[in-house]
Amino acid sequence: METMQAAVLVTPGHFEVRDVPIPETGPDDVLVKVDRCGICGTDVHIFQGHYVADRLPFIPGHEFTGTLARIGGRVSGLHVGQRVVADINIGCGHCYFCRRNEILNCPEMRQIGIHRDGGFAQYVSVPGRQIIPASEDTPAEVLALTEPVACVVRAARKAGVGFGQSVVVLGAGPVGNLHIQMMRLVGAAPVIAVELSPERARLAARAGADVVITNPDRVVDTVRAHTGGRGADVVIESIGLPALYARAFDLIRPGGHVAAFGITGPDDTIALGILDMILKETSIKGSVAGMGQDMHDALNLLQHGRFMVEPFTQAVVPLEQIQSAFDTLKDRPEILKVQIAPPV
Repeated sequence: METMQAAVLVTPGHFEVRDVPIPETGPDDVLVKVDRCGICGTDVHIFQGHYVADRLPFIPGHEFTGTLARIGGRVSGLHVGQRVVADINIGCGHCYFCRRNEILNCPEMRQIGIHRDGGFAQYVSVPGRQIIPASEDTPAEVLALTEPVACVVRAARKAGVGFGQSVVVLGAGPVGNLHIQMMRLVGAAPVIAVELSPERARLAARAGADVVITNPDRVVDTVRAHTGGRGADVVIESIGLPALYARAFDLIRPGGHVAAFGITGPDDTIALGILDMILKETSIKGSVAGMGQDMHDALNLLQHGRFMVEPFTQAVVPLEQIQSAFDTLKDRPEILKVQIAPPV
């Protein structure tokens, strides 16, 4: 039996690096030899026992890139040794939601690294139809950003942001920083970031925010000062705090909308003034992950250097040190991403 090294989450908060069987691949699957796998905010929740507590032990990791090591007999158009990324969202492929590129709403949807073993390992099994070929000359650390960039690509689409629209991004952590960069790419102006961490506020300015607000008491006044007194066209909540969602409605103009992205707890709610929403024609729209075309577009943008990636690629940690990698994320706010490198 062939084995590989994998970071197995055995109990909440505790990884063990073990020798485990290399995943089996069927005729419609491929085996990816993982080069890099980023740690996402969702992985932090999984590490704490959310989502998978009833399925431990489990191998997380969904922001991965690698090379094809094995190809199923019914998979065509790919070859061993090819560099790839993967669309982790596996739908049935034929339901109403899959046909509309709303795979997360597919009743049979499963995600690699969340519902089935993922990329914190030397190898990961992926359905061949989920594979996207990648450039041979783009660094692995950059390719591993495809999935998180796809998330902000889809969020921009769902929010309908266009040229010259004013946008506020609440939170300039990893995903907030990518939202800022995405808003610049689609032509939003001004792009206003709200971030209390001095380190991340500086990175937000480097990422292209026209205005960075670090004083929570000045948020409303500052946003209005930079939007002609109206408020922003769009506010993106990228942290997942109910209080910030409530504040977001104070920052949009009449006719504006809130883009809901930050994931809250399952029972979190906010009070909405329905009459005010009706009279001012404001709205809220959710977006959670990139899929399908979003992945292709994200990969294309990264391969052509459209994102500032340095703050996301500076921390690469060997697989055997994955436990400490999660502590690094907590203790080093200037590091926006930690990536795991399995043994060669």
